[in-house]
Amino acid sequence: MRTLYFDCFSGISGDMVIGALIDAGADPVQMEEELKKLNMDEEYNLSWGKVVKNGITSTKFDVILTSKSDQTHEHSHSHELEHSHGHSHSHEHEHRHGYSHSHGHEHSLGHEHNHSHVPHSHPGSRTYKQIVEAINEANFNESVANMSLAIFKKIGEAEGHIHGLPLEKVHFHEVGAVDSIIDIIGAAILIDQLGIESVQSSAIPTGSGHIHIDHGIYPVPAPATLEILKGVPIASNDIRSELATPTGAAIAVVLAGNFGSLPPMTVESIGYGAGTKTFENHPNVLRVIIGGTQ
Repeated sequence: MRTLYFDCFSGISGDMVIGALIDAGADPVQMEEELKKLNMDEEYNLSWGKVVKNGITSTKFDVILTSKSDQTHEHSHSHELEHSHGHSHSHEHEHRHGYSHSHGHEHSLGHEHNHSHVPHSHPGSRTYKQIVEAINEANFNESVANMSLAIFKKIGEAEGHIHGLPLEKVHFHEVGAVDSIIDIIGAAILIDQLGIESVQSSAIPTGSGHIHIDHGIYPVPAPATLEILKGVPIASNDIRSELATPTGAAIAVVLAGNFGSLPPMTVESIGYGAGTKTFENHPNVLRVIIGGTQ
């Protein structure tokens, strides 16, 4: 059985998942074509390329919103961005929880698309119903559609529980942002493309400390992330940063049939997906291991 193992020694986020899958041999160009079925490709451009994180060559994936997007660039992760574009610049990157930070670049050999990054002053939104309709109307294959819908439902239910709302009333100003939609559906496309038959994962480290979100200063893990991770083993980690995001946590929780150590397998490919923060003594990457299991 072709098995994918998420080795989350530095946490997990949506962009790290896609970067790791590309690094393991998935075809991002085919993913990009599939994503056009959503009819929102004028709102974003995609970028992927190699970066080095504490000595590990890995792939950084990013969604860059264009001026045609009515969404605020609310990324589904807390990691600072190191673009893989082959040109250098810095910009303000707005966190999905409502605060922003600036960052620069690591050296990289990048795949780049013509794009512009235009900041917006007001958060955009898509409702849960709109996201479901977009996925259903896109005519993805059944596997991609089912994975995507299940991940969004998991996040929607968690957000609804935190805010005291039924699923249909959840307003997705966070998960509804274009880049989060791309992270989730793109991951499903690549997993399907790789012919993965089962998914397993390590325990999920969440990090520690505090983050600023729309409602104030909250502990790490964020409430929605912790809600998503109920019933799943959480690994201890003393890094004072948000390591697991709602999107990354939901991908692992929905897809993984088992959480534990690396299963016996014949390893076929390994991929490293770069997060964005750089830690002094800790490579901030997600490792995926793909191989045959009994």
